[in-house]
Amino acid sequence: QVQLVESGGGLVQPGGSLRLSCAASGFTFSSYAMSWYRQVPGKERELVAAITSPGGSTNYADSVKGRFTISRDNAKNTVYLQMNSLKPEDTAVYYCNALKVVTLSVTRRYDYWGQGTQVTVSS
Repeated sequence: QVQLVESGGGLVQPGGSLRLSCAASGFTFSSYAMSWYRQVPGKERELVAAITSPGGSTNYADSVKGRFTISRDNAKNTVYLQMNSLKPEDTAVYYCNALKVVTLSVTRRYDYWGQGTQVTVSS
């Protein structure tokens, strides 16, 4: 079955770094766009960073540009989020997402989520 398993979250001081990983299984990883989202209680889930399939283009939220880097290793079925210069406002649960939209006679959307990993930035 499809699985996305995030890891690497934790507690870090402001200005510190973390690297999140998302290990995928159960689908053809290289054919899916991969993204990281985050969510804080009471707010909508927001897109942090995305990388296309098989990995040519990236996109970032304005709030993380220049600090976060998304990358993928299709041989390891893993997507990463390197987070540098972390700020308290980066505190959230971070979710990995895999998305593929196929349009033939009908459009089919394949959309998978991980369980999330907590990132807390605090002194």
